[in-house]
Amino acid sequence: MPKTKSIISIENVVATGNLNQTVDLNQIVTNFPHAEYNPDRFPGLVFRVKEPKTSTLIFRTGKMVCTGSRSEEMAALAIKTVVKKLRAGGIKVKGEPSVEVQNIVASVDLGGTIHLEEVARQLPRAMYEPEQFPGVILRVSDPRAVFLVFASGKLVCTGAKKEKEIFVAVNKLHTDLEARGLMIY
Repeated sequence: MPKTKSIISIENVVATGNLNQTVDLNQIVTNFPHAEYNPDRFPGLVFRVKEPKTSTLIFRTGKMVCTGSRSEEMAALAIKTVVKKLRAGGIKVKGEPSVEVQNIVASVDLGGTIHLEEVARQLPRAMYEPEQFPGVILRVSDPRAVFLVFASGKLVCTGAKKEKEIFVAVNKLHTDLEARGLMIY
């Protein structure tokens, strides 16, 4: 186990939803003036909700992409809230949307500094080009995630589809960095 506890904060959960029906985006923008739709620039409509504070892209195919939530549960709630608001605003939605988390982004503070050159040398699938980017890009496979590792001891973890995978991947990396003597407290 690591000497210090990692501070992990879920920053964004990206989830997709599918209504399994086509949707009239012009009708949505007519019924919801706050919705943003400019089909000449982008084929999706932006539908924002205040609670939970998220943005959902809605496409005419009935597919949706929700961003801005801070948990898997909040992402599912946000998509269901959008559907509920659409129905309340006169948009016919037949069934319930399927919801699937696609990506979770977390920020992490390991509580110490990290030797980036040694991380790049010792860890497999690590890439470090300090002239181009100030951190190590590290891909791990179990659980599958990608880390941006900075000398400050701060990380960004992305690519996981479950919050639990973030916590497991961070703990494994923190333990490995300590075991290799790559952390300074």
